Amino acid sequence: MSFTKEVKEEVIKHSIEEIAKISLFSAIVSTNQIEKDKIKITTENASLARYIFSTIKEILQITPQVTVRNGYNYHKNYIYIIEIKKENSCLEKLGIKEDKLPSLFIYDDDALKRNYIKGVFLTTGSINDPKTSRYHLEFMLSNETYAIFFSNLLNDFNLGSKYIKKDNKYMVYIKEAEKIGDFLRIIETVQALLYYEDIRIYRDHKNMTNRLNNCEQANVDKIIFAAANQVEDIKIIDNIGGLTLLDDKVKGAATYRLKYPEASLIELSEIITEETGNTITKSGLNHRFRKIKELANKIRNKQI
Repeated sequence: MSFTKEVKEEVIKHSIEEIAKISLFSAIVSTNQIEKDKIKITTENASLARYIFSTIKEILQITPQVTVRNGYNYHKNYIYIIEIKKENSCLEKLGIKEDKLPSLFIYDDDALKRNYIKGVFLTTGSINDPKTSRYHLEFMLSNETYAIFFSNLLNDFNLGSKYIKKDNKYMVYIKEAEKIGDFLRIIETVQALLYYEDIRIYRDHKNMTNRLNNCEQANVDKIIFAAANQVEDIKIIDNIGGLTLLDDKVKGAATYRLKYPEASLIELSEIITEETGNTITKSGLNHRFRKIKELANKIRNKQI
């Protein structure tokens, strides 16, 4: 079972009050076909089809017509088509206006907004499993006016949703991992949220570990590169017998660098301090290697 289907299964298992169910069902109808004489709701989810059927009987007191068809190819699931006769009283009770936008009483407070969002998710929503390479939550909607309304509704909960036109539809989407987790909280899918956050935390920790490893490797590479340059400077000076031009402290630093060519400055300062009994800091050692580089550059430029 896909993660999207698991989330939807959890949504429809919730027991909610009638007024909340009206908001949820209003969203389901608005995101399906409202034709001249009937309302047609289509889904491939058998559990959702049963839920819609029972909800219609409960809040509208009518029995819808259900048609089951084969999918469009051999691998598709069955398609469930639920139809009810279109009546003005039906749309009025569901607060659906001519442009499919809901009346204010359908989403008048946060609780009703949450249930309306659930309804839109049940029929048009899709959410990537957090185990995949990217985080993504989307809703495919039929017109731009409704997409703007729904995006704003999501953003009443600070979810940072956006919308774009995709083919002949409009996609409202959320890509931030934390915002998708917030969405799962809003629609009250506790089990899906726990699963999602466990995977997200694991992935974030793994990514942080990788970044730290990469940073550490970069530092190692930097140390080796700097040490190799210092060894090269010393050899250039030594090739012309120029080490005699250095004072004893700088010459000592050069001797220890040749002896420990891969040591970092901190490691080299500790070695010199321990072996000679003369304390030298990383900063002091770096100052001596700058003098060595200055002399090596003069030799390279034939100034000596």
